[in-house]
Amino acid sequence: MTKNMLSTGLSLLVLLTLLSGCVSTTPDYDKRFGDAVRQSRLEMTINPNAGSTADAALGLDGTAARDALVRYQSTFKTPPPVTNVISISGSRQ
Repeated sequence: MTKNMLSTGLSLLVLLTLLSGCVSTTPDYDKRFGDAVRQSRLEMTINPNAGSTADAALGLDGTAARDALVRYQSTFKTPPPVTNVISISGSRQ
């Protein structure tokens, strides 16, 4: 009789363990999905109403912006030089 009860108990335990995989936890995750990204974006925004004003961007005039853009684009004309990061022998090349 005890062997039959043990077998029934073990079968019930296995059945309950398998059925626990069918439980949906999605609603708990979905209601907070994206909160961290939205909070981070709000913290990084200096002026959330910047698009509603007609003020020009401060700190960069046209000449400086053009020069910065030309300098940035010129960095893609030639690939950067290859550097040896890992040196097992310890000698410099």
